[in-house]
Amino acid sequence: MQNKKFRLIAVFAMLCICGGARAAVTDVDDDMDAISAEAVADYKVEGSLFQQITDLEQEKVLMQLEKERAQLDLELDRLAAEKIKLHMEIDTLSGRAEAQQQELETEKAKLEAEAARLAREKESLAEAAAAPKKTVSTSSRAEEFDDDVVISDAFRLINVIGAGSQLQATVEDLSTGQTKRIRAGSVLDGFSVKSISLDDGVVFVKDGKSQTLNIGGNR
Repeated sequence: MQNKKFRLIAVFAMLCICGGARAAVTDVDDDMDAISAEAVADYKVEGSLFQQITDLEQEKVLMQLEKERAQLDLELDRLAAEKIKLHMEIDTLSGRAEAQQQELETEKAKLEAEAARLAREKESLAEAAAAPKKTVSTSSRAEEFDDDVVISDAFRLINVIGAGSQLQATVEDLSTGQTKRIRAGSVLDGFSVKSISLDDGVVFVKDGKSQTLNIGGNR
């Protein structure tokens, strides 16, 4: 009987202790909530660790943006330099093209002038070929020497050059306009050149008869 009472008393005591413990835990929870709410209310962001971390992150972002902007500026400068270089190359090529065009125009003008000269020479040759020829040929003049044919009627002395025994004379055929170079001992249409001098001109001889041809055609 006594044991049963003791057990009842022990159970009652435990219940009381558990109820007090629960009450104490509830009070502690309420106190913690109150403290947390007060801490949150009194928490200052400025100068806090959170603020420092946030500032560091912002600085990192700003530094990255600044780095990217600097890289972009470098790219823009490079593109500007490439653009200037390209314009310079275009100007150089344009100058070369103009110079080459000028050279082509010059060569074209030279070719046209040469073609015109050749055309004039061809026309002159055609006119000379079509012009009537004198009836008296050089061979006939030589054959008619005995009939008082004079050398000045057939040839004109242009000049005398050289010195001593090396003197040479240039004469022009009056019928054809051709020039010939003669020296002492040469034969011109049957006339032998006896002598050449700067003062007396050219002395021709045939069949023992002499004739002199001076500059201007004087005998």
